[in-house]
Amino acid sequence: MSPPPCWPPAAPAARLATPTLRARRRTPLTPVPTTRRQTRPTRPTPRTPRPTPVRRPPGRPSPSGSPVRRTPLSSSRWLVTAFAEETGATLEVQRIPWGELLERANQALPNPDNTPDVIEMGNTQVPTYTSVGAFEDLSGLLGDLGDIGPEGFIEAGTYDGTVYAVPYYWGSRYIFFDKAAFSDAGLEPPTTLAELSEAAITLREAGDDAYSGLWLPGQDWRNGISWIFAHGGDIAVQEGDQWVGALSSPESLAGLTQWQELYAGASTAPQDGKDAEAWVPFNNGEAAMFMAPSWARWSVEETKAEDLGAFALPGVDGGVAPVFAGGSDIAISAQSQHKDLSADLMRLIFSDDYQTMLAENGLGPANAEFTHLMGDDEFAQAAISAAANAKLTPASSEWAAVETGSVMEEFFGRIASGEDVATVAAETDAQLEDVLNG
Repeated sequence: MSPPPCWPPAAPAARLATPTLRARRRTPLTPVPTTRRQTRPTRPTPRTPRPTPVRRPPGRPSPSGSPVRRTPLSSSRWLVTAFAEETGATLEVQRIPWGELLERANQALPNPDNTPDVIEMGNTQVPTYTSVGAFEDLSGLLGDLGDIGPEGFIEAGTYDGTVYAVPYYWGSRYIFFDKAAFSDAGLEPPTTLAELSEAAITLREAGDDAYSGLWLPGQDWRNGISWIFAHGGDIAVQEGDQWVGALSSPESLAGLTQWQELYAGASTAPQDGKDAEAWVPFNNGEAAMFMAPSWARWSVEETKAEDLGAFALPGVDGGVAPVFAGGSDIAISAQSQHKDLSADLMRLIFSDDYQTMLAENGLGPANAEFTHLMGDDEFAQAAISAAANAKLTPASSEWAAVETGSVMEEFFGRIASGEDVATVAAETDAQLEDVLNG
């Protein structure tokens, strides 16, 4: 494949810095002559039992000290064994740090001799590749994969009406809170965004000068855009073949104004702070609440976990607000020389056994039939409720350049500093239009 002028992308749009599963398969595979089943495998042979899920107690971090946000090694090993039994071929799974993924993908995907056959990418990274023909059309495979979702992840993997990448796992964002702090202040979990602001400000005023009712870093746009979504706004919308900035719409301005007031009244987080490790001030007793993906639960220390609670971000009039969804999509390389085997691997990934493993290990499964296996405690329910209303960034092939240029970080940082919301929104809309429209 000869890369189009816009490919490779200008720079990575990765959101996570720690190593995570990059579900990719490098050539060469070694298929053996056999008649492979082309139907969806529901389970491997009895020789490949499903591994017991590793359930860490609340507050126990993963061995790396980072929150759990990767496919467990036991599941990867199961996949290798089951794939060999299913097809007679050899599967190699490589784990690549998020920060290296796009550079390595840019080098490997165009080369038939070096391309991964199947690759996992973050959901905001995928549109850059679907738009340039880097992935195989999956339309003929969708019927074998079950009831897949969330819908936003499917949209991220779709270009010009064709599906090139499908969801692998998801992790929605919700509010973690200190039950003891709420009890001491006579508060209950809020049911509207306005009640959340009131509770956060009350908690902030009950603490010392460094205490946050809600830890809300000024440049944390991935959480901040939820206030835009909750009021019915958006970052940008597509009109015909053009992207139009939507931050200055009345709905978006209402959400941004509420966010600015919340930051000023409830948070002591720095104006240039990002969304990384929001649990640290919580662990240090410096915040009563923080907002993060579901896997952040495992980075809350045991001493704080006893009083740890969770609820989905409430909407303006109740219910659940739309939040930004984290997670990954998975695709077959257009340059793969083993497309039939790649399809076999996809069917195995979406098999009952593998989807069960994802859910039982706390990763939102792509097949909705298995979501209930994530559990029924308040953390699972918050994750599931938030995921049901999750939204993604604009599905533009140029979105990576928005993240690389820190457009959204600067936007929220200016609002956190107290600048006029309407002025900053209008200026950023123009900036977004320049970038998204190439």
